[in-house]
Amino acid sequence: MSRQSLSVKKWWRHHPAKPGGSVDTDKPVTNLEELQIDVDSNQLPGISRRNFLKKGGGLLAALTLLDSPFASQLWASTSGEQVIPFQDQPPPPPKEAIQQYGELSKINWEQLGSWITPNSDFFDVSHYNRPMIHPEEWRLEIGGLVDRPRVFTLEEIKALPRQEEIFTIECAGNHGFEWFVGAVGNAKWTGTPLAPLLRQAGIQKKGVDVVFFGSDEGEEEVRNMKMPQNFSRSMSVEEALAPTNLLSYEMNEAPLPHLHGFPVRLIAPGWYGVANVKWIKRIEVIDTRWAGRFMAKDYVTIREESFPNGQTVWTQKVVGRALPKSVTARVTKKNSQYRIFGAAWGGPIQQVEVRIDNGPWKPATIESGQEHEFAWKFWHLDWKAQSGEHTIVSRAIDKAGRVQPAADDPRIAQKHTYWESNGQITRRIRIV
Repeated sequence: MSRQSLSVKKWWRHHPAKPGGSVDTDKPVTNLEELQIDVDSNQLPGISRRNFLKKGGGLLAALTLLDSPFASQLWASTSGEQVIPFQDQPPPPPKEAIQQYGELSKINWEQLGSWITPNSDFFDVSHYNRPMIHPEEWRLEIGGLVDRPRVFTLEEIKALPRQEEIFTIECAGNHGFEWFVGAVGNAKWTGTPLAPLLRQAGIQKKGVDVVFFGSDEGEEEVRNMKMPQNFSRSMSVEEALAPTNLLSYEMNEAPLPHLHGFPVRLIAPGWYGVANVKWIKRIEVIDTRWAGRFMAKDYVTIREESFPNGQTVWTQKVVGRALPKSVTARVTKKNSQYRIFGAAWGGPIQQVEVRIDNGPWKPATIESGQEHEFAWKFWHLDWKAQSGEHTIVSRAIDKAGRVQPAADDPRIAQKHTYWESNGQITRRIRIV
């Protein structure tokens, strides 16, 4: 599998295995009832979300069942179909990596069938401990530069309007190593929208950043000072107020699993996994950009960038929104017909193209996912394969016109950290 990557040895130098290793917010919303009005204002005219669900529940359930991602096994093998194995199978991940960070790479691309990733097959990555939280004891604080600080219980969060987002989460380090190729999954996340709660709190005009703190904690050392720290990430106020951001308490219609942030986590569609803070316990508005470990030290992409005058500048940029990526998942044969399957994600994907043996790019057919902006798209291309060895490359193109870069593109080739490795991936296969 060809990709821009660091050696495992270099990876361990970056990740030692140590223990624990201007937005209008003037409109105040003062109580939970007004939060219902805030969310319902985005629904169909004259029909509230609650009444729609109540009165149209039977029809909605029937339609959902017919078009349910839970029932779809889009790539399930059919009678007489044969999966042709790739010649470039990835090696297993180091045991130390799994012990320290969790089940980093769980997807077997050649066996992928369901558009929705089952909870048991969903990757998990943690940098500190994995706290066990009793739901009756959990609290969420919203404070900092707000006019009306508030503490919520789990029952109060669940009593707020529900919203669902189907969103593909990818670890920012996925495909940064030969063995790290399956840290991505697509799930249905359910919770309450974050924006109404922030508006209810009343963000002050001097507020710049919204910081999300998890309950997971470890010890950090800065300039010979050791200190306990909770996992944290931040967004600008404008980014935090995106209508798709959720305080999620369900994953695929079940309570959040422990390793995925039970009882509540942040879900931020369109962002890499690191921004989707698990075991969330505090949200704080501050007047400067947050500079915690996972904003200023780790999850920072270092790259040599060349300028027209010939000067090269080393840049450091925080990993944030997901970049377009496509993966060739498998090749099947039925009778004499060959078909290439894959998946693409990283934002609103417009199209996918496939190239075989350095030939012309050909448009693939997107099978599913187009109706969900932040979910991956399953695609296929029929192939008149000839016997011999072949290379297959795919590339995703999003609605903004961004094209997934080739492995020798300066954005990939001049990158010195493994995060944001969205270069085109070459698969090798032999047809007999």
